[in-house]
Amino acid sequence: MSSTSDKIKGNANEAIGKAKQGIGEATGSERLQGEGVVQEVKGKGQQAMGDAKDAAKEAADRAAAAARRAAE
Repeated sequence: MSSTSDKIKGNANEAIGKAKQGIGEATGSERLQGEGVVQEVKGKGQQAMGDAKDAAKEAADRAAAAARRAAE
């Protein structure tokens, strides 16, 4: 999965999780509130994974560019 799709899914899970929490709070459903918290945390994790993939790709690109410069 690409970093962009991780971030998109993460944003969606965060938004859905927050909505579930709000609905759970409004209806008094602790179960729905709990599900919302779990889904929101999952979304934050997905976004972090996307950020980590971006950072790894940038580091690899910098290393490859440095190696090309050194070979010249």
